[in-house]
Amino acid sequence: MTILFQVDKFLFMDISAEIKKVTDPIYQKISNTVPEIEWTTHAPYIYKINKLKKKKNAVILAHNYQTPEIYHGISDFSADSLALAVEAAKTEADIIVMCGVHFMAETAKLMSPDKKVLLPDMSAGCSLSSSITGEDVRKLKKQYPGVPVVSYVNTSADVKAETDVCCTSANAVKIVNSMNSKKVIFLPDDYLAKYVASQTDVEIISWKGTCEVHEQFNDEEINEIRKNNPGIKIIAHPECPEEILRHAEHIGSTSSLLKYTENSGSSSFIVATEPHIIHQMKKRAPQKEFIIAPGNDGSCSCSKCPFMELNTMEKLLHCLENNTPSIYMDSVLMKSAKKPLIKMLEMS
Repeated sequence: MTILFQVDKFLFMDISAEIKKVTDPIYQKISNTVPEIEWTTHAPYIYKINKLKKKKNAVILAHNYQTPEIYHGISDFSADSLALAVEAAKTEADIIVMCGVHFMAETAKLMSPDKKVLLPDMSAGCSLSSSITGEDVRKLKKQYPGVPVVSYVNTSADVKAETDVCCTSANAVKIVNSMNSKKVIFLPDDYLAKYVASQTDVEIISWKGTCEVHEQFNDEEINEIRKNNPGIKIIAHPECPEEILRHAEHIGSTSSLLKYTENSGSSSFIVATEPHIIHQMKKRAPQKEFIIAPGNDGSCSCSKCPFMELNTMEKLLHCLENNTPSIYMDSVLMKSAKKPLIKMLEMS
């Protein structure tokens, strides 16, 4: 592996003028968020990955929590996880590379069963997704017979297969209300379930799953920042604890947060979600100020998703070169897990 990297390194040096010519326009778009010294490391990878994806008829998907060099440098589609899977399914690509986490790659495979789906690092999991299994859902269904199950898309295919309909953070309330039931089992995020419950008369039976990023935000630290910055707005993802959402001027999905900060008349924001979204906010509204909401340790370090950060340029290049690691699910599971996704799309 080291030898291969050295060979690539020498190749990059030989064509550095061409790399600069091709990648400079990309860098100009994000120069305010990526230092030039870092870009000199990223540019050779961006050059080679973009050439290789065309050769292999591949598309690269980047979740909104990806780093700027991935998001702006090599992705063909960038959005929330479900939107990525839907867009990729519309393409004629042979290969899909998911720059996100495992459940997102599974969802892309469910939506594009005939395409090869690659995940740069198979250990890119999710604390929320791993908090529940298909067996857990089966037990809940026995405990609450006849009660419909709504599962957040942030779940494994195993869980989706036991689900009546999926939802996103953007349409969760709408989906729950459309079930025409006095009770709904809502999985797996407990904080999102509480938020949905506050927006509907439906009784919500929740699961005690949480996102390790969003549960770390500290409301006392956030309110201290607000006191020292009159006029600043708090925006938050609904996976945050109730005490954070209680003070937020806007609650929404990553796409919703991006639109709000771009269109809002406010000039400064405290952002309570994964901090890699900040570079997109700065690109859309460079004149505005964005402060990452502090975590329980008083800093923003604990609010970075360790799984999202497993996607690196070197791993991306390797997976494209070798067509691995690849997502595989048996046909029976795929058929069952796809149904609640399709049902949700039909209801949207």
